[in-house]
Amino acid sequence: MVSTLAAQTAEQGVATVVRLKGAARYATGSKAGQLLKVGDTIQPGSVIQTADKSRVDLVLGEAASAASQRGTPGAGEGLSYQPTVEQNVIRLWENTLLGIDKLTMTQTGADQVSDTQLDLKAGHIFGMVKKMSAASKYEVKIPNGVAGIRGTVYDISAEGVVKVLSGSVVLAYVGPDGTVVTQVIMACSSSMPPPTR
Repeated sequence: MVSTLAAQTAEQGVATVVRLKGAARYATGSKAGQLLKVGDTIQPGSVIQTADKSRVDLVLGEAASAASQRGTPGAGEGLSYQPTVEQNVIRLWENTLLGIDKLTMTQTGADQVSDTQLDLKAGHIFGMVKKMSAASKYEVKIPNGVAGIRGTVYDISAEGVVKVLSGSVVLAYVGPDGTVVTQVIMACSSSMPPPTR
């Protein structure tokens, strides 16, 4: 019984900066913003902001211990870094403000259950999500709703424009009349929110 409990303990993940062009900073809690550099590991509860004509690529969810053992993936823009199909990768485009709310992984014995929660406050992001177990969750909050993502290549803006290159995204948002609207967006399509009144 003790080994079963140990196997199901949630492990805290981090976001690792693998590529950077231009300037970006992050803040955690009450700490003032610090400049990002390739190789930095960002804890959940942090907010990342990119500057004009800048972008940042992150690998999400890797355990803090594994990220520190792997070492710095590259220098400068990190052009030598190539993500694998086993990693969740996200790109923050210029003038983007993204909160990393939650990154946890739980080993259940048979597979890994992950919980990724991002908060896109401004700007837009592009991401590639690996195939996940049925119990796993990957969500991106936007100012007017939330997008649930599974094994998908996606592009989301804070204005609610969602593009799906592969896989599917379930988008739930508040409609103009105040009701919650749920929409499934399939590969090679996009969705735009209705105009507000």
